[in-house]
Amino acid sequence: MTKNIFIATAEPYSGKSIVALGLVNMLLGKTQRVGYFKPIVNFHPLEEKDIHVRTIIEHFGLPINYEDTYAVTRQEAMRQIEGDSQGQMMDLVISKFKKIEANYDFTVIEGSDFIGEGAAFEFEANISIAKNLGAPVIIVVSGENKTTAQVINSAHTMLRNFEAREMQVLAIVANRVKPDQVDDVQDLLKVQLPEGSILAVIPEDKGLQSPSMKEIFENLGGKLLFGEDQLTNQVDNFVTGAMNVPNFLNHIKENVLIVTPGDRGDIIIGALQANLSTNYPKIAGVVLTAGSEPEEPIIRLLEGSQTVFPIIAVKTGTFQTITQIDSIKPKITTDNAKKIQLAIDTFSKYMDMQSLDEKIITFTPEGITPHMFQYQLGQWAKKEIKNIVLPEGHDDRILKAASRLINQEIVELTILGDIDVIAASVKRLGLDLDLGKVRIINPAKSEFYEEYVETLYELRKNKNVTLEMARDLMTDVSYFGTMMVYKGHADGMVSGAVHTTQHTIRPALQFVKTKPGISVVSSVFFMCLPDRVSVFGDCAVNPNPSAEQLAEIAISSAESSIRFGIEPRIAMLSYSSGTSGEGEDVEKVRRATEIVKTKRPDLKVEGPIQYDAAVDPVVGKQKLPNSEVAGQASVLIFPDLNTGNNTYKAVQRETGALAIGPMLQGLNKPVNDLSRGCTVDDIFNTVIITAIQSQQS
Repeated sequence: MTKNIFIATAEPYSGKSIVALGLVNMLLGKTQRVGYFKPIVNFHPLEEKDIHVRTIIEHFGLPINYEDTYAVTRQEAMRQIEGDSQGQMMDLVISKFKKIEANYDFTVIEGSDFIGEGAAFEFEANISIAKNLGAPVIIVVSGENKTTAQVINSAHTMLRNFEAREMQVLAIVANRVKPDQVDDVQDLLKVQLPEGSILAVIPEDKGLQSPSMKEIFENLGGKLLFGEDQLTNQVDNFVTGAMNVPNFLNHIKENVLIVTPGDRGDIIIGALQANLSTNYPKIAGVVLTAGSEPEEPIIRLLEGSQTVFPIIAVKTGTFQTITQIDSIKPKITTDNAKKIQLAIDTFSKYMDMQSLDEKIITFTPEGITPHMFQYQLGQWAKKEIKNIVLPEGHDDRILKAASRLINQEIVELTILGDIDVIAASVKRLGLDLDLGKVRIINPAKSEFYEEYVETLYELRKNKNVTLEMARDLMTDVSYFGTMMVYKGHADGMVSGAVHTTQHTIRPALQFVKTKPGISVVSSVFFMCLPDRVSVFGDCAVNPNPSAEQLAEIAISSAESSIRFGIEPRIAMLSYSSGTSGEGEDVEKVRRATEIVKTKRPDLKVEGPIQYDAAVDPVVGKQKLPNSEVAGQASVLIFPDLNTGNNTYKAVQRETGALAIGPMLQGLNKPVNDLSRGCTVDDIFNTVIITAIQSQQS
């Protein structure tokens, strides 16, 4: 059991930042107090702040000052090592580390980068630092441009060096291994490593190793002519536009960068048309060389185009420009959320997370933080993969969320819509979404269409629905998606990015219906506040519930809270606390509270209570000193939709809280509604909670 881990390598560009990102993400799923320390950074912060350090701190929002995350610069470290003053350097490293360690439950320590001369000194310094800090080690070796034997030899050499100093090695990560070498590296290392060693072999991934157009622009300098909004485009290949257009088109590959002299208007026009065509892969961008820019008619054509990839003009010649591009070493930067998420997903996919978790300290923190909550959601969803149907497949946000969900292997998806339209949108958006891993259905052309029509007719004929009406309704994506859930062809549905709440949930109310003993469908939001997650109900469905309905909403919300790992302490909200207020609205809340206590004496509930008394310990103690809920409520039940909807939106906007939901409660099978103003994150999170609901169904 340990409270810190040292990530070590012996070569530059090994990809240890993937391990650092993955580790911090994993640990934040267990506790909010995670520290980060990099004893040796490349430059003094007045020159340049370390990209790895900035990315970790800013992406995860760690409450650490940059100056506290390092001890010395690489230049200072080399000078002290060469001057036989290593002891002085080590004292400083230990002193700064102890300050971090004292304030955090767990600290991730990242070794130096091995950029420049003095690699042998640097390796010894890293071993010495890890030894002095008492930190077990994760070794990272690179498989880039290496044979299988070379990868294995690198791993063994590092392992022997650490073991010779009686240091514990928790895991070995062989990163950037060629795909056709992965199995051999895995098998050969596994039998040669000490018993109990964790091994992760990560194949090379273009998504992590390819530069973005922004990195290319920053490295080349030059002038950005078009496409500033697409500088995040990933560059997987490049081609020289020095041939005629028909031959040039044959060389276009996915995410290609075209390097061509600025006077080749024919190449520019050909690239523009190819990028618009569904018959050609997506183009990442164009670099115009030799100090020339397109002529005025070409500029006018580009200015009139709706979507233009980045076009950069440089003064260097074509050959020199290509040489510069080829030498770029991509980094994971704080502004590239897509690459950060890919790094985290890659670590989670190839690392034996359970074994690693068993070797580090198990936290038992009080409460649950937003990151812990979201991390746990993903882990719960992955335990039993469910198929969720997304009826609004022609919406860009749906496809962006689908890409994340599929790549993280959280759920299986069925997307409703036209396959050609969806494929064109995936290309236009530059999404890494393998449509072969998604079931795409056009309702009117589906093999299920006739069966669904008959089922709907049988279910609703006593409500005056004719067979012809059933045919029309079943071309509606909301009805078709809901019927998939009803028939068991999908486990849950998420809709509402385009459609109204009524349009989304009406089919569910008509034939999915409520669970036995449930009379009212309600909703909750999981409000991810800076230091806790609260459950807000009902903020989306019932305009003015009765006391009996309000009690049922409270009980359903408490059960949802339990299912999602939050201890329920229910606050029945009103404009007065305890016995101080009178009036019809207060009495309704008071009656609802008594009903909850009668039906579920096992639940902690307080009401009527004001919002401040419910969540603020000081105010709660003043107004209701003997309450188990006051000041620490986790489930907040609003008396009506007007109050609930406005409050959740006010809290969300004013505090920056993430609101996950609404999640509908009470249906036999999960159907969840999105807001038409929803973000990609909203869709992503709602699909995950729907998958978890379907597990529990």
